[in-house]
Amino acid sequence: MVTRVVLIGGAILAGALAIRLLMPAVWWAKGRFRLWRAGPPPLHASTHVIWRDPGPVTALDAIYGPGAAGSGPQPPFHFVEEHTTGSQPTVSVRDGQGRVWRVKWGQEVRCETFAVRVASSCGYFAEETHFVGTGTIAGATTLGRARACIDEHDGTFHDARFELDDPAVTKMFEEHSWAWDDNPFVGSKELSGLKVVVMLLSNWDTKDRRDVARGSNTAIFEHEMPDRRREARYLLIDWGGSMGRWGNSLATRGRWDADAFAEQTPGFVTGIKDGCVTFGYAGQRTADVAEGIPLEHVRWFSRYLEPLTEDYLFRALRISGASPEETPRFVAALRDRIGQLLAVAREDAHPLAKDRIA
Repeated sequence: MVTRVVLIGGAILAGALAIRLLMPAVWWAKGRFRLWRAGPPPLHASTHVIWRDPGPVTALDAIYGPGAAGSGPQPPFHFVEEHTTGSQPTVSVRDGQGRVWRVKWGQEVRCETFAVRVASSCGYFAEETHFVGTGTIAGATTLGRARACIDEHDGTFHDARFELDDPAVTKMFEEHSWAWDDNPFVGSKELSGLKVVVMLLSNWDTKDRRDVARGSNTAIFEHEMPDRRREARYLLIDWGGSMGRWGNSLATRGRWDADAFAEQTPGFVTGIKDGCVTFGYAGQRTADVAEGIPLEHVRWFSRYLEPLTEDYLFRALRISGASPEETPRFVAALRDRIGQLLAVAREDAHPLAKDRIA
């Protein structure tokens, strides 16, 4: 009997191991087929951009993020539809100004709201995103997963992320997104800066077009400019793996965890090797994000990190739903990480920048 139990247990473990080993190959094959079937992105843009000079950054930018003053979601909110895809409950609502917002709940709400403010303040494109602590959605009567997030009697909700769905923008996701190693900005200081922002926020969920079978977190948004010219903007659309512990496996990574974020901060910048800054970061695509960032690119980007003062970070965190207890922990760790980058850019003060030059 014992032998039979051992054999069955061994067979189950072997099966689980085989599935784990085979899944990457299945995802790869499925992704390649989807990319082949989709073809290249149907872009009509004459200009391709991934960054623009943010200009002077003030504490008010922490409040408004990518949107303008007063452009946030305005009640009353009316239910439009529920979305069945994605890892978290999500619905679309129409606000009092007729705009449509994708409303999401769960662990990623605060991560995304804060991250888009930092990315935008550093010059990178991001979707207009807001944290709404409490509100009411009318007409939400036939819900699935979101039933646990919206009260079925009076429509009240708490702690939600509102993301603007602008119909004037042509959005290209998944098969028509972009990859870290395949885009018009490979080797540029602007792409290096985006990678630095990703690592600064410990965003381990860096899947791209190559990972389409599991979901790409990159996108291309095509905007019509005032002069009728069309501009393709390259951006990250999911920052939900941020502000916790970086890592390359489910067992080692997390999100929105001030203690874990602070714990990894001393190992953020690890030195300089062959003219490139090295980092302790690990994520879904560690090599593509963390390796090969020239010191000159970090030096250029450091000027856009300096305006992220303690006051700015405090306001950005609080408006994103951070608690009074975790906010100072996050602020201290972020300023420490920024300080490491600034020190390396100046090639002084940071002992690792001196001791590990190769």
